[in-house]
Amino acid sequence: ISYMINVYDFDKTIYDGDSSIEFYLYCLKKRKRIICLLPIQVVAMILYLIKLKKKEFFKEAFFSFVKYVPDIDRYVKDFWKEKLKNIKPWYWNQKKETDVIISASPEFLLKPLEKELQIAKVIATKVNKKTGKFESDNCYGEEKVKRFTKEVGNKKIKCFYSDSFSDLPMMELSQQAYLIKKESVQKIDMKKLKTKEEE
Repeated sequence: ISYMINVYDFDKTIYDGDSSIEFYLYCLKKRKRIICLLPIQVVAMILYLIKLKKKEFFKEAFFSFVKYVPDIDRYVKDFWKEKLKNIKPWYWNQKKETDVIISASPEFLLKPLEKELQIAKVIATKVNKKTGKFESDNCYGEEKVKRFTKEVGNKKIKCFYSDSFSDLPMMELSQQAYLIKKESVQKIDMKKLKTKEEE
């Protein structure tokens, strides 16, 4: 049976911040040796910015810090104990058990939110929590639609929320889309959006 659900991007949408960067800094505080990876991470970022390498290459280099985190699951659990307060109030006010979060952040980092937020599903980039290597495509743009269709199937999206038009493919899949800026939730005129695209 297909039914209507609300779907949310995560970072800067329902979460006030970038969870991947914040988790890196959280781990760095506790495991100082992570800093030795900085030169590799910086080089990878430059190669990505000058378009010599794909985003996945940069993100794999960035997430390689997990190699120095011995009990990653415990770190993730403790991280959310500290950071759950950064979930935006407007989201708490409308949260439903059928909600789905879809994000480019690593699945190992966001998966515990199914339990913490008591929601139906988290779909995110599959990143190996021991190596930082990608085990799926980066869950971004068109890839979000593929992953959503594969993992949620015949459920229809009533409302989709994001802080960025990089989520246009998901917006087009939904009956209604909303653009998030800090605490403001703005309804997007889907007809105007489609007209702009066709121009």
